[in-house]
Amino acid sequence: MASVQDISVSAAINLISALVFLLAFAIVRLQPINDRVYFPKWYLKGIRASPRSSGSFVNKFVNLDFRTYIRFLNWMPAALKMPEQELIHHAGLDSAVYIRIYLLGLKIFVPITVLSFAVLVPVNWTSGETLDHIEDLTFSNIDKLSISNVPSGSPRFWAHVAMAYVYTFWTFYILYKEYKTISTMRLHFLASDKRRPDQFTVLVRNVPPDPDESVNEHVEHFFRVNHPDHYLTHQVVYNANKVAELVEKKKSFHNWLIYYQTKYERNPENKPKIKTGFWGLWGKSVDAIDYYMTEIEKLTEEEAEEREKVISDPNAIVPAAFVSFKSRWGAAVCAQTQLSRNSTIWLTDWAPEPRDVYWDNLSIPYVQLSVRRLLMAVALFFLTFFFMIPIGFVQAFASIDGIEKALPFLKPLIDMDVVKSFVQGFLPGIVLKIFLILLPMILMIMSKIEGFTSLSSLDRRSAAKYHLFVIVNVFFGSIITGAAFEQLERFLHQSPTEIPKTIGVTLPMKATFFITFIMVDGWAGIAAEILRLVPLVMFHIKNTFLVKTEHDREQAMDPGSLNFSVAEPRLQLYFLLGLVYSVVTPILLPFIIVFFAFAYMVFRHQIINVYDQKYESGASFWPDVNRRILIGLGISQLLLIGLLSTKHASKSTPLLIVLTVLTIWFHKFCKDRFESVFVKFPLQDAVVKDTVERTTEPNFNLKEYLQDAYLHPVLKGIELEILKELDDEENNLLVATKRTSRWSSNTVSNATSEEQKTVSEMRLVL
Repeated sequence: MASVQDISVSAAINLISALVFLLAFAIVRLQPINDRVYFPKWYLKGIRASPRSSGSFVNKFVNLDFRTYIRFLNWMPAALKMPEQELIHHAGLDSAVYIRIYLLGLKIFVPITVLSFAVLVPVNWTSGETLDHIEDLTFSNIDKLSISNVPSGSPRFWAHVAMAYVYTFWTFYILYKEYKTISTMRLHFLASDKRRPDQFTVLVRNVPPDPDESVNEHVEHFFRVNHPDHYLTHQVVYNANKVAELVEKKKSFHNWLIYYQTKYERNPENKPKIKTGFWGLWGKSVDAIDYYMTEIEKLTEEEAEEREKVISDPNAIVPAAFVSFKSRWGAAVCAQTQLSRNSTIWLTDWAPEPRDVYWDNLSIPYVQLSVRRLLMAVALFFLTFFFMIPIGFVQAFASIDGIEKALPFLKPLIDMDVVKSFVQGFLPGIVLKIFLILLPMILMIMSKIEGFTSLSSLDRRSAAKYHLFVIVNVFFGSIITGAAFEQLERFLHQSPTEIPKTIGVTLPMKATFFITFIMVDGWAGIAAEILRLVPLVMFHIKNTFLVKTEHDREQAMDPGSLNFSVAEPRLQLYFLLGLVYSVVTPILLPFIIVFFAFAYMVFRHQIINVYDQKYESGASFWPDVNRRILIGLGISQLLLIGLLSTKHASKSTPLLIVLTVLTIWFHKFCKDRFESVFVKFPLQDAVVKDTVERTTEPNFNLKEYLQDAYLHPVLKGIELEILKELDDEENNLLVATKRTSRWSSNTVSNATSEEQKTVSEMRLVL
């Protein structure tokens, strides 16, 4: 395992890497040519003007004011200056609350670190246990600071049990305060937020078929009868996925057309050519500009035909609709109640905001969702547990013994102290980091197959999958494959009485690996995030080949956004490591504190200047954050029980089981106390906000405001054919219906009085 020297080498490598990234960022962000890469949010808001619009020719590309280079670190205090309320107004509640997760980590672990170094480190260091007697296992002097250094059966373990209680109750206290604060922030945000279409709109799914009416007519009549005083309008959902594909394809062809036109303008003597075969690798060679112009014309015609087909074909309308109401109160009542005695039809939920809608999944039949989610649950099980095999292989290869066995000719090189320190202190962390790059894309595809209808729900679902993967593979997988599997042969040949003792020290032994991972992912990785190397390169490529106008230049900007489905589960790994090792190996805690502090500053800067969020969910993800931290706390308690049982300290087991039960109770308490705030909207607040708006804006045309809010983006700007009788119904006293009477003498005699009353109501005066 890694020694102090190996950890020092890893720390030096990662600190130098982080400093290089920060220095590069400090220089390139000051150049006028890069201004749109590092401050795109201000351009999107229309507040910032390009520094290239004035000054000499050289100054449009290079910053020659050397005084700014002296203050190259001024972005750090600037990132901390913006007050939280201003940050919410500037970037939204989702971004502001996400940043608070890093502060939460500091609030939890700074006091825990102080206590651990004041109490547990001296207890461990002065225990005097000699670890060398455990045969065939390698220890370093870092283990003398861990619980491994305490002799089996020692009364000193009561200090660890006592600290486990202190850390648990401190975590409870901080989580409760944070949950309460964010609940208040969410209610205040919803009450003070400007008018948005989703505040008045409900998503209705599984609209039952009717032989006499279309989905459009059926939805209209149902809500006019059942919500006569509050129903305003609705928008049926069109299956326009094919149109969307054509639009994206045409956009891609248009970019290629601009590229070849720009290329031709710069070199008129050579007209660009392209091969019409697969990926342009073979096939007939034709004029590139003419080819793409012809293809765009074909796609435009095909797109128009497909749009017309979608609008005119009744089968293109799926059994779902966005139903809007005259008030927030009316929408809240509809979204939070059951509309039909049959609980499988007329299903309602709050509509996501228009930019949050994932249109592709609205066309999935509701009856398929359960089957899809079952299949994806099975797939996730196999992906999670079978993925441990390649991780184990990679982890074994990223060790001295593994490399020497696989590549024995490298043994003279590996035996060098510098190379050995690099392999043990740096290589395992970077290998694991690389190994996890493709995983988020796989999990997001699985979530899309499950059929979720909003980007925010897709992110939360993918985050749940990733969190499971992080716990099983990254945490437990690294412990088992990195420590136990490596020495399995030795376990089989050693004395049976030594095996429990060996397993007992496995967890603290792996602390050095996680320290290297924290430095790679949490130090150098975060510094690389602020440099934005990929967006920087892509912007200049687009700016060189695709940009002709200022509008094109704005389109070339890639502000990005907080990738919650990846960032939050990875963040939970740090909470898990901190909670597990706070009692076992406290030396890991300072590395985690550095990560939380550094990441807080970096992401605050990115949120203020760079990221443009794709949606706003009002911090609806916070219950998941709270639950996952408590899961990490429960895992730390269970692992401590197992660890102490191998140390002949089983008398502490009942006390630690009580602690686990208290953690489960605290989760239930928080869920009952706060979670409803994140899934429901208080009717009292809805009435207040409706009353204020009616008083301040009595002539506001809400129906016009909501008319096309939930029309599929590729269909906007098209005049949809709406039956005239439906348009006339707004001023009619009767609810018109095309439904013919199907009540024979036999069926009437068998019908219930409620069913007859329902049919009668369809013809009553509103």
